[in-house]
Amino acid sequence: MTAPAEQGSAGSATARPVPADASGDPGSDASSGRLGAGVWTALVVVYVVWGSTYLAIRIAVETMPSFLSAAARFLTAGLLLAGFVAVRHGRDGLRVDARQLGSAALVGLLLLTGGNGLVVLGETSVPSGLAALLVAAVPIWMVLLTAAGGERPRRAELAGVLLGLVGLAVLSAPAIGGSIAPAGVVAIICATLTWASGSFASKRIRMPGNVLASSAYQMLAGGLGDLLIGLARGEERGLRPGDVSTRSWLALAFLVVFGSLVAFTAYAWLLRAAPLTLVATYAYVNPVVAVLLGWLVLAEPLTGPTLLGGAVVVAGVCLVVSVSRGSARKPARKPDRKSARESDLEPDRG
Repeated sequence: MTAPAEQGSAGSATARPVPADASGDPGSDASSGRLGAGVWTALVVVYVVWGSTYLAIRIAVETMPSFLSAAARFLTAGLLLAGFVAVRHGRDGLRVDARQLGSAALVGLLLLTGGNGLVVLGETSVPSGLAALLVAAVPIWMVLLTAAGGERPRRAELAGVLLGLVGLAVLSAPAIGGSIAPAGVVAIICATLTWASGSFASKRIRMPGNVLASSAYQMLAGGLGDLLIGLARGEERGLRPGDVSTRSWLALAFLVVFGSLVAFTAYAWLLRAAPLTLVATYAYVNPVVAVLLGWLVLAEPLTGPTLLGGAVVVAGVCLVVSVSRGSARKPARKPDRKSARESDLEPDRG
């Protein structure tokens, strides 16, 4: 799982949506409303790279322990991102107070230890395409968490949730039948709940104002969490770097550079240069990319339950996202009394 907290996500990306200024944005044409080539290039990067991270995770865990490989990914990416912020903005770019640091650490643990770490663990026994389809349910859990927070979901959102749950049941059928390890499916479903919880929390607690610094702290916290769990599981026992295959090392490097740095940067830029409604489409494009790559590269079977359940889940997510997109287009009648859903579309001012 590499979507940001606003999926929240980057790899870990938890960049917050920032309203684009069309008049000064190189990615769009304010006079015609058209989007520039830069926007579409960045969008393709997010579609393809984040969709391909499921394949890369599957290859990495062929010869690497699950949580330790996740720890290596996020600690390396976090240090590189922190170094970039320090070079570009100086120490002030990384300066946060104790509350902001604690918030970033909490979100990082939820997203990258509980969320991504459990996905990596699940992919030791679950095909990458199936894992991506299960992860596609995150927006569905977000609707339920929002409802638990006191905001009544729309009927169309509830319909999307029900569709998604039906799809998850169909996707889980092979595990019930014994053809796929049930523990792996359960781990990934738990990962989606944890990821959604981290995304939900990131919108309601005081996070660092600098998006890149916030993501760096989240990666470092999540990486440390993965490291501690990996050591507690004894994953370091018998681990020898020489036993790790070349393709697993390459997959890990891909996850660090492209999954956690390049794609996140593209996503963070998109939030400023393109409509949020367009950026949100990654939630149902990534699984399609992951399924196709798993089939093409690893010859993962496209079974009936996978195709049917995946289609139902994606349909449910499309319905949920489309409702949110329609809500985002409507201006608030009373700006001083915005709903929680509208507030979630605004940048963090804390």
